[in-house]
Amino acid sequence: MKTNLWNGFIDVVKREVVPALGCTEPVSVALAAAIAVEKLNGTVEKITALVSPNLMKNGMGVGVPGTGMVGLPIAAAVGAIAGEAKAQLEVLKNITPEDVAHAKTLIDAGNVHVGVADVNNILYAKVTVTSGDEFVAVTIADSHTHVMAIEENGITTYIAEPANTATSVKKANPFESALLEDIYDFALNAPLEDIRFIEHASELNDALSEEGLTGKYGLQIGATFQRNVDRGLLSGGLLTDVLRRTAAASDARMDGAMKPAMSNSGSGNQGIAATMPVVVVADFLKVDKEKTIRALMLSHLTAIYIKSHQNKLSALCGATTASMGAVAGMTWLLGGDLNKINNAICSMIGDIAGIICDGAKTSCAMKVSSSAGSAVKSALMALDGIYVTGNEGIVADNADASIRNLSALANGSMTQTDVQILDIMVNK
Repeated sequence: MKTNLWNGFIDVVKREVVPALGCTEPVSVALAAAIAVEKLNGTVEKITALVSPNLMKNGMGVGVPGTGMVGLPIAAAVGAIAGEAKAQLEVLKNITPEDVAHAKTLIDAGNVHVGVADVNNILYAKVTVTSGDEFVAVTIADSHTHVMAIEENGITTYIAEPANTATSVKKANPFESALLEDIYDFALNAPLEDIRFIEHASELNDALSEEGLTGKYGLQIGATFQRNVDRGLLSGGLLTDVLRRTAAASDARMDGAMKPAMSNSGSGNQGIAATMPVVVVADFLKVDKEKTIRALMLSHLTAIYIKSHQNKLSALCGATTASMGAVAGMTWLLGGDLNKINNAICSMIGDIAGIICDGAKTSCAMKVSSSAGSAVKSALMALDGIYVTGNEGIVADNADASIRNLSALANGSMTQTDVQILDIMVNK
């Protein structure tokens, strides 16, 4: 049983923790466009993208890597012109200024159209590229790289099972019977060589953080912390370092830096939130490489576990739940056991539950830093035996039950919150 469960954990982490260049919602549109162009005879003349409301929300205001622009039209256009389909979530990694100029020409000529599709899928993008009388349409749905259908000149040439069918969910989700204690046991005891691959998350996200600290990106949250440490208005130390280095990675990612993030559950910000606080604590404590790897695995797998109970996209900010993964890794590094990790996660749910997702944009770095700050606070409280109890709010008597309560909120009443958020965004 343990062997099967551990193999399932390894498989799900390898699927859900992958490099992604840019925000994954516009990147999924770029990927669909790139796949379509591979099958199109002739030069792209027109591009039409129809996306789900949630994808529209996350694609409206976020920077697209290498373009200096925001939004889905430029993502669709540059993906069609120069995207590398085989690169998946790094589809835009080799675009050039000439490619971007070509994409802008298409947009300026009114040949790129983006609209909202009338679909029930939370994550959905159908991109149609046209050359003369010929067209190819590629539909990605349910996950950022899952090609559900390909249509060529009115004939469907490929159709796949939805990514959220009962059989695929069973295959993709090892958490049907597993609990936090199983994740803890795995992260601490699995053979090191089986989990060493998670170290790549620290390499990619730390490099993105260094890029963000240059102060050239977004709202410069990480660089702002650094400047004010230099001015003497903030002191250094663990909390400041966690906020500074975590926010800086999000600054760079959300403003279109040409460096990949290691994502978690389809989101670069969630990958950053699950990685950087753990890396900072490991550096602060000067722990060895094995302990850092195990803490990163504990963090990322816990984040996936929490997200597995929720819709892929929702009105609940994913950085908050990913940071609950980080608090597990941080608490363990600081000397806490499973009980203290349980308590720290409960405290975070009592603290930051309900932070809304109002689309991907540069200010996401603020939510990332707020969530990282909550993780530090909750970890330190737990080490002193202080935590939010099951007598308070939606928090239950243990982390597993509290996670389910939080997920019920995200999947239930917050679906209407999502509708209201999008209505505000498109009409302001």
